[in-house]
Amino acid sequence: MNPIGRPMRDETCGFLGLGRMGEPMAANLLAAGVKLRVWNRSPAAPARLAARGAMPMPAARDVLRSSGTVILMLANEQAADTALERGEPGFADNVNGLLLLQMGTTSPEYSRGLAADVAACGGRYVEAPVSGSRLPAEQGALVCMLAGGMEDVARARALVAPMCRQTFACGAAPGALLTKLAVNLYLITMVTGLVEAVHFARVAGVDLATLRSVLDAGPMASAVSTMKLDKLLAGDLSPQASLDDVLMNSRLVADAARAAGIATPLLDASHLLYAEASAAGFGAADMVGVGAAIEARTVGQGWG
Repeated sequence: MNPIGRPMRDETCGFLGLGRMGEPMAANLLAAGVKLRVWNRSPAAPARLAARGAMPMPAARDVLRSSGTVILMLANEQAADTALERGEPGFADNVNGLLLLQMGTTSPEYSRGLAADVAACGGRYVEAPVSGSRLPAEQGALVCMLAGGMEDVARARALVAPMCRQTFACGAAPGALLTKLAVNLYLITMVTGLVEAVHFARVAGVDLATLRSVLDAGPMASAVSTMKLDKLLAGDLSPQASLDDVLMNSRLVADAARAAGIATPLLDASHLLYAEASAAGFGAADMVGVGAAIEARTVGQGWG
């Protein structure tokens, strides 16, 4: 502690949460020369990153209390609160004097409350959710939305540059998360539509290679459609974004929409399909595993 009772901090960045997205994101920071303290609940990822120059720490609070800036890329709100010790006596020392970047996807209301709690303890907070899955994370090609004070957003933008090909300022929190939820709504309904189209073509006897060529040549082609078509046609369910993660994100969008009195009929239909696929055991699969629910409905109605 320093003489005025605040944790001693330096310019080293901290990174909490080294899962499917977090580990490649942290690796890109290290490749760019960022000094990084890291923590994860399981030790394998910190050990791999140590070989790249990261400093693994035994506990999240060790990262929080020694770093000037800390990135959170944790699975959910509960995991973030646990790592921060939010609601416990240690929270104030964990965030006092800290710039906290929340890069995970949470509810807007959660983020608004966390921002207020961090500020009340002398810290600064930036929402920085990203759009993209593991492959863009590995390529440093994520898209980042930023919300917070202007100076803090500028500092965050410079820090996330090795992980993100583009960044966008979204005003005050929770502007970035509301933007991210709108993006997710489009992504979820778009991919669900693509999966349903492939299922329709397969059952109807359409040549799938021809369908692929037509879709790739048409105005709806995108990096997402190309990547998901690859997986669908190969029967590859290895997760880029797991179906259960998509289901969680769908709930976040739906909850935010209900709170604002917004109808989401396409999302609601997709949400039911993801819930059915998860219940059938496809939760750890890629989101294209939602096709299992579509297929089950076809068979259940005697059409396939």
